[in-house]
Amino acid sequence: MNRNDQQFIAQKIRTQYMEQQNTELDALRALDAKAKRPANIFSYLFGGLGAIIMGCGMSLVMTDIGVTLGLENAMVPGIVIGVIGLAMALINYPLYRQILRGRKQRYAPEILALSEQLMNKQ
Repeated sequence: MNRNDQQFIAQKIRTQYMEQQNTELDALRALDAKAKRPANIFSYLFGGLGAIIMGCGMSLVMTDIGVTLGLENAMVPGIVIGVIGLAMALINYPLYRQILRGRKQRYAPEILALSEQLMNKQ
């Protein structure tokens, strides 16, 4: 390994231990993530729950789990449960957009001011 490679590696390791200075760009990225995170978390959880409920309904319709549960005819409850899960999956994206729109409106003044500062610096 030559001297330049050693210096590069040493500098790379050194920067990991130096105190990181938060720049305005880092603050802008953090604020953007803070605005989007609740909408993302909600949509993942709600969509996953809708898919699980829809799968439970499908299982009732297509297998003999209903007989094990004591249901004589599991077709109707399975279809109802499946449709509820399907409806949850269908409304997931509009709910995500609505939550995201509200969060963007809430953080818009801060994000716009910070981005304006960054653009005026250059």
